[in-house]
Amino acid sequence: MALGMDEDLDVLAARLGEALRERGQRLATAESCTGGWVAKVCTDIAGSSDWFECGLVSYSNRSKQALLGVAATTLATHGAVSRETVLEMVQGALARTQADWAVAISGIAGPGGGTPDKPVGTVWLAWAGPDGWQETLCGHFPGDREAVRHASVRTALGGLLERLAHEACDE
Repeated sequence: MALGMDEDLDVLAARLGEALRERGQRLATAESCTGGWVAKVCTDIAGSSDWFECGLVSYSNRSKQALLGVAATTLATHGAVSRETVLEMVQGALARTQADWAVAISGIAGPGGGTPDKPVGTVWLAWAGPDGWQETLCGHFPGDREAVRHASVRTALGGLLERLAHEACDE
């Protein structure tokens, strides 16, 4: 039986919460195009206060600078939807919170706003964690605004779970 659209996110968030709780670690999110959806899915899980630190929604460039410390030159040179911007967002989330892990998302969910270089569905994600680990991914998600945002949230949660599973294997 296939999981419903929100149910699959709930399952991923619950698994993520279990993994973080087992480690005594916490998560922060820095979201733009998803508008806090990752934080919402995480805080839908009972007991998430044990592992979820905070969610920062920085939709405008001004808020990316003020809340997360993204440099104006980064935004001017690379744009809000770029590897450079999400790296600064995820680093800012870790630096400004007590979280051990962070995820950042910035993208073009549509229906407008796309360009030939960055079409609708282009989403950059960054993850960061203990010991300076960080990783980025550029996704190109099909569908309407809801589908792009859902795929972004799913990818954000899945990326964290993959890294935590990798760490567990290294222990």
